[in-house]
Amino acid sequence: MASNSTKSFLADAGYGEQELDANSALMELDKGLRSGKLGEQCEAVVRFPRLFQKYPFPILINSAFLKLADVFRVGNNFLRLCVLKVTQQSEKHLEKILNVDEFVKRIFSVIHSNDPVARAITLRMLGSLASIIPERKNAHHSIRQSLDSHDNVEVEAAVFAAANFSAQSKDFAVGICNKISEMIQGLATPVDLKLKLIPILQHMHHDAILASSARQLLQQLVTSYPSTKMVIVSLHTFTLLAASSLVDTPKQIQLLLQYLKNDPRKAVKRLTIQDLKLLASKTPHTWSRENIQALCECALQTPYDSLKLGMLSVLSTLSGTIAIKHYFSTVPGNVSSPPRSSDLVKLAQECCYHNNRGIAAHGVRVLTNITVSCQEKDLLALEQDAVFGLESLLVLCSQDGNPGAQATLKIALNCMVKLAKGRPHLSQSVVETLLTQLHSAQDAARILMCHCLAAIAMQLPVLGDGMLGDLMELYKVIGRSATDKQQELLVSLATVIFVASQKALSVESKAVIKQQLESVSNGWTVYRIARQASRMGNHDMAKELYQSLLTQVASEHFYFWLNSLKEFSHAEQCLTGLQEENYSSALSCIAESLKFYHKGIASLTAASTPLNPLSFQCEFVKLRIDLLQAFSQLICTCNSLKTSPPPAIATTIAMTLGNDLQRCGRISNQMKQSMEEFRSLASRYGDLYQASFDADSATLRNVELQQQSCLLISHAIEALILDPESASFQEYGSAGTAHADSEYERRMMSVYNHVLEEVESLNRKYTPVSYMHTACLCNAIIALLKVPLSFQRYFFQKLQSTSIKLALSPSPRNPAEPIAVQNNQQLALKVEGVVQHGSKPGLFRKIQSVCLNVSSTLQSKSGQDYKIPIDNMTNEMEQRVEPHNDYFSTQFLLNFAILGTHNITVESSVKDANGIVWKTGPRTTIFVKSLEDPYSQQIRLQQQQAQQPLQQQQQRNAYTRF
Repeated sequence: MASNSTKSFLADAGYGEQELDANSALMELDKGLRSGKLGEQCEAVVRFPRLFQKYPFPILINSAFLKLADVFRVGNNFLRLCVLKVTQQSEKHLEKILNVDEFVKRIFSVIHSNDPVARAITLRMLGSLASIIPERKNAHHSIRQSLDSHDNVEVEAAVFAAANFSAQSKDFAVGICNKISEMIQGLATPVDLKLKLIPILQHMHHDAILASSARQLLQQLVTSYPSTKMVIVSLHTFTLLAASSLVDTPKQIQLLLQYLKNDPRKAVKRLTIQDLKLLASKTPHTWSRENIQALCECALQTPYDSLKLGMLSVLSTLSGTIAIKHYFSTVPGNVSSPPRSSDLVKLAQECCYHNNRGIAAHGVRVLTNITVSCQEKDLLALEQDAVFGLESLLVLCSQDGNPGAQATLKIALNCMVKLAKGRPHLSQSVVETLLTQLHSAQDAARILMCHCLAAIAMQLPVLGDGMLGDLMELYKVIGRSATDKQQELLVSLATVIFVASQKALSVESKAVIKQQLESVSNGWTVYRIARQASRMGNHDMAKELYQSLLTQVASEHFYFWLNSLKEFSHAEQCLTGLQEENYSSALSCIAESLKFYHKGIASLTAASTPLNPLSFQCEFVKLRIDLLQAFSQLICTCNSLKTSPPPAIATTIAMTLGNDLQRCGRISNQMKQSMEEFRSLASRYGDLYQASFDADSATLRNVELQQQSCLLISHAIEALILDPESASFQEYGSAGTAHADSEYERRMMSVYNHVLEEVESLNRKYTPVSYMHTACLCNAIIALLKVPLSFQRYFFQKLQSTSIKLALSPSPRNPAEPIAVQNNQQLALKVEGVVQHGSKPGLFRKIQSVCLNVSSTLQSKSGQDYKIPIDNMTNEMEQRVEPHNDYFSTQFLLNFAILGTHNITVESSVKDANGIVWKTGPRTTIFVKSLEDPYSQQIRLQQQQAQQPLQQQQQRNAYTRF
């Protein structure tokens, strides 16, 4: 259910235009900087951020910033302003400046200018550089001096710089705190300047004493200056300080609630609500029961809808956290009132049917969260209230097409999904309500409702065949026009139909969908529906849709991509004809499927380009092919018990060899090979999982299920035939208890449990190998293949994109050329790297640290063989580094004692926030040539020259004797 804007794997199928290398690009910009025309200079300056983005390594960034510093030093104020903007845009690259002293020196020289505007720009520049020069005393001194300036522009710049330095430097914050306090309390300071100075105090959180003094000052300000602007700025700074220092958060919540209750000004009330929401999302565990109770009382008493909406949004944020459990928990010594009679529930019930949609949405969300979070017995009435509230909100918003109604509808539908997941017995009534409302809703609302239906049906099998008729009727009447909403609705509704009929899509349903698609004739819509069919396992439908699209694409890469999808769907469709106990037809079905898979993989390889290598897709399909071949081989092995029974002397051979399995003939060795093959496949699936850092959780779970299938079969072979005595079923028994998130996963889990039960019942009952054992294995294979394979989202779309770019130094000019190192010296290899992201960084997981592995191997040896300690022959090192602003660097010290050419390989992998290691790559190789050092070479030559006369003398003696 992705939007049109989502980037496809093949969106960049064409090759990129020829780019300039880093040095050429820098020279081009340098030419512009040295131009005599101001316009060209400005243009060159503003193009630097793009250069940094393209070549984000320190050597270029350092040179570029030094050039910009020169422009800042000698240019006019407009150029300085441009340089300032570039510096602020490139904040994440600042720490890559190597010559910080030289850079700051050139910038700082302007602070002594007579022009206050030039000084102001310099102060802002220094403030922007605070992250790399936090402890520069000359910068601190200049800021303190400029705060006393008589020029307003310079003072405002000093305030900006002071705020930035306070955030970075504890020393500066301690030093400036008293000065800011004096200025704020001084009568000579204008009010507007005081309003700008107060926010600096939010950064005084470096230690408890500093935070306490800032808090006391803010407390005085709030009481001494009761004007609206001062109270608003002071309270907000107060909140940000408390959120950063953490220790005073409960006091701050009480203070904000006090102002919310007692201050009559609406602007102050709005600010307190905004700050309470910030604290509710950041530190929900600090909210006491009394705090929530006070907020509920304020919400019940206020006559203003806008304030009630704000308070309810705070409560709805809190209701999704641990604070709600604290609120309803029984305190020892107190008899708590039941949840139904509390003010929070009363408020939520009152607001559920409010004429303001926003208030109603938050009321419903609070009720839903209480129902899902609190598992008390007397929540039956609350459940009903939540369901009725959701139904009324659904009816109200689905008829309205404006954006506000759509936002409210999204909240209601999210609550429905949450309620169905947390309280499965309510899912049926929720789904029936949605289906009823679908007919009369607006198109925009229908799309959202279809998404909700699909989300609920993926988690719980609630869409029965009886409901399918309603959906098909609705599908016939929509899609009369080719508007974007209609196209989106066609995709969403088709997805719900596929989810509802995952076992098999009826002929009538297929005909209705195809007829609608032919009348609309939008290729992108057809492709998206086909993609959903592949995800849900409706491969016959997907095959026909891909076939219809083949002639509608302009690029041959797109053609091969669609052709490969068609072949894969055809291959999976062949497996739907499998029947239990019919092993010969199973072999022919697998053979037919493999034929189409081989056609498809050839087409998929043709669809890949250097920009889009389709590595995940190719590996996934190759593994599927190998798995099908392994299944086919195992069925043949099982059949060989009938076609090639053990010879008459098999028992004698088994007794002679001491291996009881040999009495079964050659099938025992074949089974052993088969088990190793399945274990090897499971290992390869594990490698694919580790290489898929950017994949969504559903795709990773799919790969995991394929791996579990391989492990299941290998375990069954071992438990039934190879080693029945030591087989254990305890570790496999718990696999089916986990919550399944899709119909495919539920069916696979059901098959796993069934196969394990069958294997356990046969285990140790019959001596291996009997026809019962082989039949059990064949039936397990057929049961696994009868579940249609799901091609998950990552097969089609890459929502998150993460890559690592490595740079090694020293590096040769020519990649094939080795770096020369003397064998008595060590090579200091510096590894720098940049983490590059797509449009949605960290959507599924984020990089916490990068693991760099450096290894060297000797490729060719030169010179004589010396006896060298084994430690000096190879280098194997590993380091973990944490990227900062997507940049990391580290060094390795490598030893090359053996003369010859060595191959150094640097491989990177990443560790995410959960501690899972992902083999993302890349892998970089350089060559090093170890040369003999001159001193050793000279001594060796002298020894050789000294040995030559001795050898000649020995030869003469031998001749004279002769």
